[in-house]
Amino acid sequence: MIHSVALLAIPNTAPFEFGVICEVFGIDRTDSGGPSWDFRVVTADPGRVPMSLGFDIVVDEGLDAAEEADLIAVPAHTASAAEIDPRYFEFLRRAHARGAWILSVCTGAFVLARAGLLDGRRATTHWMHADTLAALFPRVEVDPDVLFVEDGRIVTSAGTAAGIDAALHLVRREHGAAAANVIARRMVVPPQRDGGQAQFIETPMPEHRSDSLAEVTRWMAENLHRELSVDELARRALMSPRTFARRFRAETGTTPAAWLGRQRLIRAQQLLEATDEPLELVAQRAGFGTAAVMRSHFVRVLGTTPTAYRRTFGARAAVAS
Repeated sequence: MIHSVALLAIPNTAPFEFGVICEVFGIDRTDSGGPSWDFRVVTADPGRVPMSLGFDIVVDEGLDAAEEADLIAVPAHTASAAEIDPRYFEFLRRAHARGAWILSVCTGAFVLARAGLLDGRRATTHWMHADTLAALFPRVEVDPDVLFVEDGRIVTSAGTAAGIDAALHLVRREHGAAAANVIARRMVVPPQRDGGQAQFIETPMPEHRSDSLAEVTRWMAENLHRELSVDELARRALMSPRTFARRFRAETGTTPAAWLGRQRLIRAQQLLEATDEPLELVAQRAGFGTAAVMRSHFVRVLGTTPTAYRRTFGARAAVAS
């Protein structure tokens, strides 16, 4: 479990990506039932650190203050490799060697690659820079089509807001669905986007418009236990099945079946965390039908079983931690 987080303030860091990490990990949300971390911002030379948009921030702590942090976050920056102090690379290598999580946002992946942490690994970055990353670091398997990649204990994310997806994925992975959902609700994040990776983030409903599918998706979420066909959903939306499927993908970024599968997985996670209900009942309430079907979804998407998930994130486990 992640208890402490350190954010690197490298000269010419991008403010938005820097702020994403501060927003996710730097705010105490225990009043809402969410998590809290020992969060700090560190830099190689404490004092004024220039940001990429023409203003400075003041950072009081050096890298030594984060030598035991559980998670090291590297935001996007505009500095070239030659301009980055080698102490950052050395610090990241030490953190990785001792087993810390490493998270990069957007072009922060270049710092990880320069430190040698991405050799032989899958990684991603902003699509505009993916070819450059692949050319400069041929030992890195760059995937430009995903929001984030987890490989070992290293998570790299695509541009800008994809850092939110990656950060919430880490929260969910280490602290459970409920913790990630508290943060997502408070941040009012955009609808979940499918990019080929396992992203376990609760999807906020689309903004309600007279011609939107918000009411249909809300009804779907309330009826996950039922068999929901595209034909039935299209009738409820007063559309043909073909039009409904096209509009659904346009509004949510995925198919009705994939959206339902993800929502059912999230519902099952929440039930496993909050209740002691038997697995068969959890599977029925979440819409999987049987515990065997639910188990196959957990193994395929989350890489674990419902029993193991409950053991890690269930109510008694949370109290024990």
